[in-house]
Amino acid sequence: MASTNSNPSDPPLSPDDLAARALNKRYEGLVTVRTKAIKGKGAWYWAHLEPVMVRNPNTNVPKAVKLKCLLCDAVFSASNPSRTASEHLKRGTCPNFTSVLRPNSSASLSPQPISSLPSPSSHNHRKRSAQMGNLLSPLSQAPPTSTSIQVHSLAMIESSPGFCGGELGYSQGPNPNPNPNPVGLSQQQHQHHLVLSGGKDDLGALAMLENSVKKLKSPKPSSANVSLTKEQVDCALELLSEWFYESCGSVSFSSLEHPKFKAFLGQVGLPAVLQRELSGARLDAKYGEAKTESEARIRDAMFFQVASDGWECNNFCGGEESMVKFMINLPNGSSVFQKAVFTGGSVSSKYAEEVMWDAVSGVCGNAVQRCVGIVADKYKAKALRNLESQNHWMVNVSCQLQGFVSLIKDFNKEHKLFMVVTDNCVKVANFVNTTTEVRRIFQKYKMQELEYAGLLQVSSSKFDNSKNYAPVYAMLEDMLTCSRILQMVVLDDCYKVACVEDPIAREVAAMIQNEGFWNELEAVYSLMKLIRGMAQEIEAERPLIGQCLPLWEELRTKVKDWCAKFNIDEGPVEKIVEKRFAKNYHPAWSAAFILDPQYLMKDASGKYLPPFKCLTHEQEKDVDKLITRLVSREEAHVALMELMKWRTEGMDPLYAQAVQVKQQDPVTGKMKIANPQSSRLVWETCLSKLNVLGKVAVRLIFLHATSFGFKCNWSFMKWICVHRHSRIGLERAEKMIFIAAHAKLERRDLSNDEEREAELFATASVDEDMLNEVLSDAPTVLGLPESVGWMANQA
Repeated sequence: MASTNSNPSDPPLSPDDLAARALNKRYEGLVTVRTKAIKGKGAWYWAHLEPVMVRNPNTNVPKAVKLKCLLCDAVFSASNPSRTASEHLKRGTCPNFTSVLRPNSSASLSPQPISSLPSPSSHNHRKRSAQMGNLLSPLSQAPPTSTSIQVHSLAMIESSPGFCGGELGYSQGPNPNPNPNPVGLSQQQHQHHLVLSGGKDDLGALAMLENSVKKLKSPKPSSANVSLTKEQVDCALELLSEWFYESCGSVSFSSLEHPKFKAFLGQVGLPAVLQRELSGARLDAKYGEAKTESEARIRDAMFFQVASDGWECNNFCGGEESMVKFMINLPNGSSVFQKAVFTGGSVSSKYAEEVMWDAVSGVCGNAVQRCVGIVADKYKAKALRNLESQNHWMVNVSCQLQGFVSLIKDFNKEHKLFMVVTDNCVKVANFVNTTTEVRRIFQKYKMQELEYAGLLQVSSSKFDNSKNYAPVYAMLEDMLTCSRILQMVVLDDCYKVACVEDPIAREVAAMIQNEGFWNELEAVYSLMKLIRGMAQEIEAERPLIGQCLPLWEELRTKVKDWCAKFNIDEGPVEKIVEKRFAKNYHPAWSAAFILDPQYLMKDASGKYLPPFKCLTHEQEKDVDKLITRLVSREEAHVALMELMKWRTEGMDPLYAQAVQVKQQDPVTGKMKIANPQSSRLVWETCLSKLNVLGKVAVRLIFLHATSFGFKCNWSFMKWICVHRHSRIGLERAEKMIFIAAHAKLERRDLSNDEEREAELFATASVDEDMLNEVLSDAPTVLGLPESVGWMANQA
């Protein structure tokens, strides 16, 4: 565990510095909470309150954090924003808060039109009432002239005991003066409490009556009912259809027929959208547009790489089913969607080989040499290797993300410690979850500690833990989260009574109270989390094949540190890692690493040379063999001569430094290459003298090391399952997938709606905790410095 204490050599902070730090943290936290709230992820009152840092005018040192009301410029303490909002805004202290909520209200208590009152029994009249609230109804045209009119306005409706037998009674004011005018009411009648025979349910009908009278008197079109032009309607429907297609199943076709959705379209002045329209001509037109744009971008590229993802089966149709997605990776770093192929579950390697080759020929026709290679999440040993041996110019690699995921499975299957820890956790979880008295004790303490009840997660017996690590990882994580709770359970008197008669209870108690059990559990969980974290970075970064060797070397370093930390024998661990590395390794990793100017290293003489010293002897041979395979026989010796020149002379230092310029990523905060395309561009410009080697370099260094791309929603996959036996339904599904994938790849958005919703709910659930932390003046936790990179150690 990393220590969170400060460095002892640092000078102690003065009380003023500690106070200033606490104030800065509180201010920044309040700003963060307010920013989220304005985006719809927090309390309503942050739209009217703003954190303000008060500083000493002489020293500019933070003095206090205040909350400023944006409506009246009043300043309050920031200790409790919720209480400030209740006292200042809700209770009417702020003079401008009411006018913000109701712009048409005046400062005096003047009578409101009856139609402006909300109907408590039906919300269907809200829009009508809102419109009438902005109109001067005949019942409210007379201005108030006395205090009694202001107090006893027609807006004050009460049930009166004077109503009976169908008679309409009015409670008499001090000066009753009936007016025979059948349309309007006089000032004196405004003093009366109006009682309707139907009760408050009559308010909607009365509003309609007033609205009709107003229209008859002033037949001008209302601003609230402005009709849209044909161009506006067409544009709105186009945007609506694009949103529907790009949702890719999150919104079903049947939702278009929902009466509330139709009512919404009517309210905004749009015609109803028919299901057959979105699944017919409009779908075909949008698909044709996206298809044409994709094909044009592929034609502009001299060469490309095919990415094939989805060969692993999924159980979303009540049985095994797969949707294999093909994308085209272009040299400029962008990707376009090609097609989706539906398979009936697990397929043979031969069939997969045929499908992959059909995808290649479908893109480039007879000019198959434009396809530099294929990256896929399965079938490396046979299908990819066969296609590579039959077409010497191809470089077919397996997905790097799948390689790291498979490494976790290897540890679960081959390392004894992982198997022992998994079995022990399953035993503890099953005993706690299935024993009634123990389960009751566990849930009691869990509610006290974590404020929610529930059982321990357990890896189901239906899963093979060596093939599916996700349930095992979740179980280990939950076990560590509940470690303190489990300790409290076994110390409970009721549990001790159960131990007297149940040997399993005694065994579980001994296990939970054994420090070695928790050390081993933490060790296994730490390594799984380490590899899983690197896999998530690979998924987010989408590395090229030149980055594969540094990635695996980084993994080796971290695994060695893990062994030292938990006192684990390095031999079996290293054996598992190297075995998985050998299965994933491709000679193109070494060649791309050597030819990419991004990895050039500066030597003592100031030259920027390729990092051959980072390769093993076998990997150096792989570089020579691959380069000679990718060129013709006549050019092989020239390529090797140019490779030797590249090894000894390298690249002009100025251009090398320009290629390696880095900048901070605004999202992740990490330092990344500022211009990733410069590695390829320098081979086509300033290194053009190395003609043969340059042709190989530009076709290698752009290749992706991962195959994953566009993700479909679970709801859409189920929709596909329903229509997979219909030719028309399947064609529609393929077109919708193409449109959605095309749009997501244009935005470089590879996530799906389920992931974003999970992130949204997770963020919303911690907003209150974050605010509490901000207000608690907790000490700042200092992070650890980043480790030195592998290449720096090799230099």
